[in-house]
Amino acid sequence: MATVDPTRSLEDLEGHHWGEASDGATRLVATAHELRRKPIGELTVGDLRLLISQRVGLFHLVPIALDVLQADPMAEGDMYEGDLLRAVLRSGPVFWAAHTDLLQRLHAVIDAIADPPKWLTTDLLPALESP
Repeated sequence: MATVDPTRSLEDLEGHHWGEASDGATRLVATAHELRRKPIGELTVGDLRLLISQRVGLFHLVPIALDVLQADPMAEGDMYEGDLLRAVLRSGPVFWAAHTDLLQRLHAVIDAIADPPKWLTTDLLPALESP
């Protein structure tokens, strides 16, 4: 289980405030800025997916996402079934090399999927295993 204070935002936890998105920022950038100020305990599966897919706050958010995925490995944010798992898997080799404890949790989540989707077995798992 994640041990992060759910009432604190990423900005609070990281001590780095992005402020408001600049004029003309994309919707994605504006949303990421907004979500960094939201208490972590209030982030939805879709919020987690968006931030993790943009590699924002991985240290704090991947453990929370893994909690969600342990309960429902194919949890759906706002795109498609399994979108949170796909975002977590794409956190990058540098992140996983530095967080082998979380990688073990991720493998347990994957092992619990009775009928894994093709994108998991053909696209993402081989990339996760490569050096």
